[in-house]
Amino acid sequence: MIFKSNYLKVAGLLVGVALLLLLMCGGLIFGYANTNWKMAYDAFTSFDGSNEHLIISNVRLPRSLIGAVVGASLAIAGAIMQALTKNPLASPSVFGINAGAGFFIVIAVSIFYVDSMQAYTWIAFTGAAVTAFAVYFIGSFGREGLTPMKLTLAGAAMAALFSSLTQGLLVVNEAALDQVLFWLAGSVQGRKMESLLTVLPYVGTAIVLSMLLSQKINVLTMGEDVAKGLGQRTGIVKLIAALIVIVLGGSSVAVAGPIAFIGIVIPHFVRFLVGNDYRWIIPYCAILGGAFLVFADILARFIIMPEEVPVGVMTAFIGTPFFVYIARRGFGRS
Repeated sequence: MIFKSNYLKVAGLLVGVALLLLLMCGGLIFGYANTNWKMAYDAFTSFDGSNEHLIISNVRLPRSLIGAVVGASLAIAGAIMQALTKNPLASPSVFGINAGAGFFIVIAVSIFYVDSMQAYTWIAFTGAAVTAFAVYFIGSFGREGLTPMKLTLAGAAMAALFSSLTQGLLVVNEAALDQVLFWLAGSVQGRKMESLLTVLPYVGTAIVLSMLLSQKINVLTMGEDVAKGLGQRTGIVKLIAALIVIVLGGSSVAVAGPIAFIGIVIPHFVRFLVGNDYRWIIPYCAILGGAFLVFADILARFIIMPEEVPVGVMTAFIGTPFFVYIARRGFGRS
């Protein structure tokens, strides 16, 4: 733990907020279209309808805001999942929640021709919930009951299953393939502000609840027997925490597709900074998760310019080495 005092933790949080805002401003000006800081300022103070101002206000602003919200959601969901399962590899992507939510949306698009963002949101919630239940149920089989290794294997199996089913659906429905292929790679490109506004009430409520629940999560991480001995209703805490994860994961997939590794990388980095107190972990995850995804999105614009790499590819590229490190360290100690 680097920040040992509350003063340093508050200072670090303020620096994180400043970094996030700086990156979001960078997201307004960096890209294929030639823009600068003055154009970005003028786009909001003296809009003239030029292409540059339209790109900044209608394309890049929603993109930066969506990146910040989705990154925060995935990081918080990963932190809560790791606390509930005591599994260092727990995250919406590794446990198949992203893949399940994506599969349900692909079914809605390819079979039922759904094109409503509101419908996507509820469909993604349903897919996330079904997958979470399936992973927990499968991981509970056997003499030893639920273990971190079995949860990880069950999650990987469900992710592979839903990914295969998704690809199978798209093979037989080329029209749906054109609609969802780029979305399935995980991307904030071309997303509209309406997409964010649709899920924002759910995401905002879930983030607030996660912060209110943080002290109870601290108690729960000490062990279920200890938590019950202190009078905590662990079943209710776990249920609320699971609903928070489903809402955050489902909302993220509905808006930006299945983006991997943020839920693993950011919570571990945050614990390195502030320790294991979830009263600090959750707000830090919100800020740094958003900053990480916005930064990855900016990088994705330049890798193969003038084309763009889906931001989900960038997060996977950055997160894969970290995943391997955590897997070796986490299971090596268990």
